Amino acid sequence: MTYKLDNPIFTNADKAREHLEAQRWADGVYCPHCGNSDKGRIAKMEGKAHRPGLYNCRECRKQFSVTVGTVFERSKIALNKWLLATYLLASSKKGMSAHQLHRMLGVTYKTAWFMAHRIREAMKPVTDDAKGGLGGVGKAVEADETYVGGKAKNRAFRAPAKKEAVVSLVEREGRVRSFHVANVTAKTLKPILYTQIDRASALMTDEALVYENLGKQFALHGTVNHSADEYARLGGYFHTNTVENYFSILKRGIIGTYHHVSEAHLKRYLAEFDFRHNERAALGIDDAERANRALKGIGGKRLTYRRTNESANA
Repeated sequence: MTYKLDNPIFTNADKAREHLEAQRWADGVYCPHCGNSDKGRIAKMEGKAHRPGLYNCRECRKQFSVTVGTVFERSKIALNKWLLATYLLASSKKGMSAHQLHRMLGVTYKTAWFMAHRIREAMKPVTDDAKGGLGGVGKAVEADETYVGGKAKNRAFRAPAKKEAVVSLVEREGRVRSFHVANVTAKTLKPILYTQIDRASALMTDEALVYENLGKQFALHGTVNHSADEYARLGGYFHTNTVENYFSILKRGIIGTYHHVSEAHLKRYLAEFDFRHNERAALGIDDAERANRALKGIGGKRLTYRRTNESANA
């Protein structure tokens, strides 16, 4: 199933609200203030003086709507535009720039930029669901690092900004988790590998010495020597082609769509690319379902423009 851009949830604010309620409250309405989910203690405010979608909790005596406690809270942007922006970001394999969003949504560039960051927050997992959840008995997890940043040849007078290191862990035919790290050393990689990958897994890396001792903690540590043009061995089982393919999409998105990603916000862009990989078509998830899963992640992630700007200037 895919949505057409003239779908009522993208053109009508009330239809958008009803759709969001169906996603966020699939198991029933609950109060975001106190957590009350007793239907008898929650009343829908249906008088003429109340805006559509307003509820009253009789436990804490506070009013709420479906956007309270979410990244959409207190936004003056129509909810149908939020849903359209979410769908566009979720269905664009290499992302969508804030300039493109501002043209398609009819909002300012500043608004589109902030909307995109809010949606990326929604795409972040609420918890590390499952630390140590990648891999397992009989499964292989590939680990590799790449660097994001400008090239010296593209600067005529100024030195390029420092490249930022990104480490990604990819379970074959499974999920990916990416991390922005200060530098690639055994000290920085150890907590990531040991908490995110099941020790019963086979760890696959390149020949980098940083993985030599870390790999001893796993059931098997397979390596390939890229500097010697070796990309697979042992019948093709030892390779890091899966994580390299992930990096190719990440790099194409940053270079071709976003052009520049600041250090302060890199983690949010990684969350965006991780999300689309983890909810990809190869796993039977289409564009509409992927967007709906992003909407289910909006809760508990309040993000104001001031907080976003402060992190950018930190």
